[in-house]
Amino acid sequence: MDKVSSDCPYPGCFFCVMKEGNPSKRRASILKFFRELPSQDDDGQVLPISGLWNTAMAHPNDPEFIELGIFECMAALIWKGLKNRRWLSHDQNIYIPYYAAHIIGSYTMNMEEFAASAVHAGVIPPLVELLRGRLTWVEQRVAVRALGHLATYASTFPAVASHGEILELSIQLAMSSLEIVYSHFYQYVDRRLSYHCDLLTRGMGGVEMESRKAEEWASQLQCWSLQLINCFAFKPEFLPTICKPEFLMKLPGMWGGLVNENSPAGIGLLRTVCHHKLGRGPVAGCPSIIESLCNISRSSDDWQYMTIDCLLWLLQDPSTCHKVVDKAVPALVDLAEITTLGDHKKLGDSIVNVLEECVQSQGTGRNSFSNRTKELIEELLSSRQRLKWEKNMPKEDLHIKQAAALVVKLEGNSLFSSGNISGAASKYSEALALCPMRSKKERVVLYSNRAQCHLLLQQPLAAISDATRALCLHNPLNRHAKSLWRRAQAYDMLGFAKESLLDAILFINECSQSNDPDLSLRQNKVPDYAERLVKKQMRAAWLFREAAIKHGGVHCEGDAGDIYGRETDDSEWETASESDIGNDGRDEMGNDDDDDDDDSEWKNDDERKEKYDKSSIKACGR
Repeated sequence: MDKVSSDCPYPGCFFCVMKEGNPSKRRASILKFFRELPSQDDDGQVLPISGLWNTAMAHPNDPEFIELGIFECMAALIWKGLKNRRWLSHDQNIYIPYYAAHIIGSYTMNMEEFAASAVHAGVIPPLVELLRGRLTWVEQRVAVRALGHLATYASTFPAVASHGEILELSIQLAMSSLEIVYSHFYQYVDRRLSYHCDLLTRGMGGVEMESRKAEEWASQLQCWSLQLINCFAFKPEFLPTICKPEFLMKLPGMWGGLVNENSPAGIGLLRTVCHHKLGRGPVAGCPSIIESLCNISRSSDDWQYMTIDCLLWLLQDPSTCHKVVDKAVPALVDLAEITTLGDHKKLGDSIVNVLEECVQSQGTGRNSFSNRTKELIEELLSSRQRLKWEKNMPKEDLHIKQAAALVVKLEGNSLFSSGNISGAASKYSEALALCPMRSKKERVVLYSNRAQCHLLLQQPLAAISDATRALCLHNPLNRHAKSLWRRAQAYDMLGFAKESLLDAILFINECSQSNDPDLSLRQNKVPDYAERLVKKQMRAAWLFREAAIKHGGVHCEGDAGDIYGRETDDSEWETASESDIGNDGRDEMGNDDDDDDDDSEWKNDDERKEKYDKSSIKACGR
């Protein structure tokens, strides 16, 4: 290529070409550059490639380079790196296959016509070779990203699917990605490839930043593999390959970690699988998956609605309903008060309708429900009927019921303060039976207080149930701080580190925004008891934990902490009420005393406040 600028010492410099003022000459020069670059062996080739990478990231929808042959150039460069190891190890050429695959992925992530051009240019075969692991996990990451984009579009998916090994490779990569990154990079600092370190930190960080970015990239490698598999899961013919028990059972644990919280990860794939009848059978046949779906459905995770969809579809399918109903119903009953979750409107009504259909269509013998399941559904249907009745009741009668519920709640508070925890729980149950269904704020308090009793009585499942009901009733949804904290502790009692961690983090977020003096963070300081629980669960839910245990637990100081065993110096049961019982200094919140129920139109707050002096109800701060 002819030299464009007399000031540049490099003939055919790409950056000089980009400065060409004549559009026609500029396009001709760029076209020539893309055609000739793969056959050149000059030093410094990584510079224009990195420049193209920056351009692709900043302007992925610009068609200019697509029209001039960038995909053909990138595919040829990947092949060159795979076939010519001498060239790959020369100068800084080791970076080029990574940048080339990344450029392909960036230009195909938004525009279907660009993806079609990429397929026509032959990018899939070299990307598949990178996916195989012909180079390293770093190149696998960008290859699976690019292939995932190509598989997203109807016009290009067949070309991806025609390479039968892509699905199998993606499944293996999703299952092994964390271990690969841990054992090939994270575990031994002195064995890290320098170009990996440079790509991770852009030369701006040391060992600690490398380790943090490695965890992020490992999560992306797994989540992007799941995204690619998800494209196949929409096609029934690929479900037998995807729905193998050894893979399905691992999906609930593939959650992306805190470093990749925006990805639906394994739960998103399970939802796609459960959407088709061929997928529901294998999922229903794995009890551990159903248990995980039930746990996640109660969580405040962004993907909560996906697990609810899975459970509802499984219940609506006659061939799977009897396999999952006894596990799914307790979770769904707790969630029946949800009104809107994301784009899902009247989700609680949908849950009630499905459960009612289950009762009407239940079989006998092997396909019959347990007595406990029947009781839960009947209680839910009765509560809905009660809500209809209350709509026709005179306001005065509702006011009397509200006042009676408050009196019983205060009795419960008194019992709680005196240490009679089981008696207090009974009083809260009695108050719930009296409290009007529309008095949502008061019912939030009663459920949350009863959850606290269950915690102290070492009944974590009951505590999770009540805390979940409080969170579903609360406005905004899943944002009642004290219930989040109580559920975080209950999950901790059961060893559910991820669920406990997410609730504890949400609790801290709510504390930072609360006007409640018991909850607000003093001088923006995270409560000590919450900080201890978060640290504990971050160790337990650490993305590399399983790999670290398998490979001897060698890791960088300060990254994950001690991955062995549980802490013994911190109290595990920092409850929201213990200071009222033993005043041991561990509790910072107290319990709920939220008697102002603004959402009940019939309530006269001033009159109620005159009848019940809050200053006389200090018990437990409830």
